[in-house]
Amino acid sequence: MEAVFQQKVREVTKCIEKQLDDEIQKLDNLDINDFEKLREARLKKLKLLQQQKQNWLALGHGEYVEVYDEKEFFEVSKKSENIVCLFYKDDSPRCKIVDHHLKILAKNHLEARFCRLNVERCPFLTERLKIKIIPTISLIVNNKTKDYIVGFTELGNCDDFSTETLEKRIALSGVIKYEENYSSESTKKPWLSQVVKPKTIRGSNTANSDDSDIE
Repeated sequence: MEAVFQQKVREVTKCIEKQLDDEIQKLDNLDINDFEKLREARLKKLKLLQQQKQNWLALGHGEYVEVYDEKEFFEVSKKSENIVCLFYKDDSPRCKIVDHHLKILAKNHLEARFCRLNVERCPFLTERLKIKIIPTISLIVNNKTKDYIVGFTELGNCDDFSTETLEKRIALSGVIKYEENYSSESTKKPWLSQVVKPKTIRGSNTANSDDSDIE
């Protein structure tokens, strides 16, 4: 068995070495024209990315904003492919915690539109999307709700979760891309000293006891 294992290791090693040799040979065979083509392709890609960035900024990406009514929400949904929307109430301390994180994420993820919507001003949309617990973050792709983050249950069941924790959870839905290069700003929690513990909700099995019913 040991001999068979060693033979398999040698075969795998030879296969990897051959792949590396092939790649090195390709690079060795490149001439100046090939390098120019690679450079031009890279520049073209960068220009397209820059144009996409400008398009996103023109649509309001990069900022965390208030959507005031259902009509405006539908307009936003038509223009932006990826949307992260917090459904909130003014008297919910936990919504203020989410606000802090989404403001940071909006600046770092231009690929999505970050916004918030007061459930008391949009009863039709709130019912249509079956929003029952506050805070709820709706994650929308191509005008369809793909996922929800309800309360803080998936964020460690605590108020002092990091921005990166929320970022990773949102990224699971495909609305944003996650890269592990986060700044120290994501770990600051200055709001906690100002937050008053919210009231216990009335019967919910989908969120922890500090989240609020919508009514």
